Amino acid sequence: MSWAALSEFVPLYPLYALLFLDTGLSTAEISALFAVWSVTAVLAEVPAGALADRWSRRGVLVCGAVLQAAAFGLWAVAPETAGFAAGFALWGLASALHSGTAEALVYDGLRAVGAEEAFARVNGRMTAAELLVQVPTALAAAALHAVGGFGLVAWTSAAVSLAAGALALRFPEPPRERAGGGTLRAGAAQVARHAPLRIAVGAVALVGGLDAMEEYFPVLAAERGVPTGAVPVAVLAIALAGAAGAAAGGRADELPAGVLPAVLALAGLLLGVSAVLPGPGAVAALALAYGLYLAVLVAAEARLQERIEGSARATVTSVAGVGVEVAGVLAFAAWALGGAAATALLVLAVVPVVALGLRVRPG
Repeated sequence: MSWAALSEFVPLYPLYALLFLDTGLSTAEISALFAVWSVTAVLAEVPAGALADRWSRRGVLVCGAVLQAAAFGLWAVAPETAGFAAGFALWGLASALHSGTAEALVYDGLRAVGAEEAFARVNGRMTAAELLVQVPTALAAAALHAVGGFGLVAWTSAAVSLAAGALALRFPEPPRERAGGGTLRAGAAQVARHAPLRIAVGAVALVGGLDAMEEYFPVLAAERGVPTGAVPVAVLAIALAGAAGAAAGGRADELPAGVLPAVLALAGLLLGVSAVLPGPGAVAALALAYGLYLAVLVAAEARLQERIEGSARATVTSVAGVGVEVAGVLAFAAWALGGAAATALLVLAVVPVVALGLRVRPG
């Protein structure tokens, strides 16, 4: 199993909300826990990228894996509100250490062997692997819970996280100039000075934020008449389509820049169509929309890496990561206000920014 797949093979993912409910937490308390996770990740995102640029990107990935394992272990030994909150804070830090760092490590590794043009294909396959691993993860979660309850699920998740960290130790990290003490300043200055980079960061932030719509796929399927028992199958079909789109993102990166905004616009239109079609038709439209969307996202992430210069690559990528989190709030708000139709309008509104951000390629 690849590192990208192993890092997402966490049996606790599909069950942790049920763990909270089983412990007696209210919906408001669960929402507060999610807020701890999100706020921690956002605040730590850019400093984590700076740490990766100044120290070791491989080392930062390993530290993130250890923190994630500690979070799940804490939930196993202290399944109560305080333990959950502390675990989410650790998990948020782990997410921040991973975000930006992995892309920077992969891009610089490819560039060291003169293969940076392959980044989109590699990144697309990593994204596809993260989606495909949902299938064995769900099966493992059900089996582990049946045997040993939430405790076994949590300890197994911790062990898998440590295994991912051990695998990260094997990553080659090519020699590079380490960023100095002004890493944060250097990364921010690069974004501020170079308009093409600044626009690319904005494009990745806006497109990446749209992925928040994934949280509502089960809701849309149920609203369009898919029977409750078939909703997980429908969501799995959408995830598989997304994996195919992400895997195709490498080829999408080779298309003329003007084609990608058109692909995103088509994804937005299909998302809108899914809001009015019945059952299977809605799922099919949503699956195709998600696949096209992820192909554009992978291509946009590759264009961003191409524009970053110097030793602050992880820092700049983390700046885009913060933008993704902020833009995700817009997607949540759009769906809350008008469901898939309103979110489709948001996708279409992002298209001009993407067109500008992907229009010019470096050198």
